Amino acid sequence: MSLLAGIRKTDQSLAKQLAASASPGLHRTLSAVEETAEGTKLWCGAAATMAWLGGWRGRKAAVAGMAAVAVAQLVSNGVCKQLADRPRPPKEWFPHDEAEDRPDSSSFPSGHTAAAVAFTAAVAPAWPLAGALCAVPAAMLAIERVQSGAHYPSDVAAGAAIGLASAWLTHRTPRLILRHWL
Repeated sequence: MSLLAGIRKTDQSLAKQLAASASPGLHRTLSAVEETAEGTKLWCGAAATMAWLGGWRGRKAAVAGMAAVAVAQLVSNGVCKQLADRPRPPKEWFPHDEAEDRPDSSSFPSGHTAAAVAFTAAVAPAWPLAGALCAVPAAMLAIERVQSGAHYPSDVAAGAAIGLASAWLTHRTPRLILRHWL
C-alpha cells in the first residue's frame, strides 16, 4: 500500500469513527457552534467585543484576527477549493441527517477551520487570554466539520495549516513592509 493510500484509508476511518461516536448532546453543541461561525459571524462578533471591551490591546487583537480571517478565506475558499475538486465524504457514513445539509463546494480544505484557526492564532499574540478563549470554539468547530460529514480530517488539518500560515503572514507583513520600504 502506498503512503497516499494509507493516508486516505486513515482519513476515511477517522471520519467514520468521529461521526459514529458523537452523542446527541455533543452533536447539538457542535452544530450550534458551527451555525454561529457560519459566514465568520462568530469571529466578527468576537472581534467587535474585543475592540469594545479590550482597549488598545483589544483593538489590536481584533484587527489582527479579522485580517488573518480575510487572508485565510481568500486562500482556502478563493484559491484552494477552486484547485482541489475533492468530493465531500459519502453521506452513508453519517448516522444523522446533517450530512444532507452541506455545501456543494470542494471538501478540501475546510474554510471554517482555516478562519477559526487564523483568528485565534492572530489574536493570541496581542491578547493571550482572548486567544485562549477563542481556541475553545475553534477546536469545537474543527471537530464539528468532520463529525457532521462536511469534511475529512485531512481537510480540517489543511484548513488549520492555512489558518496558522495566515496568522503568521498577518503578523509578519507590517514588519516586512517596513523593512523593505523604509
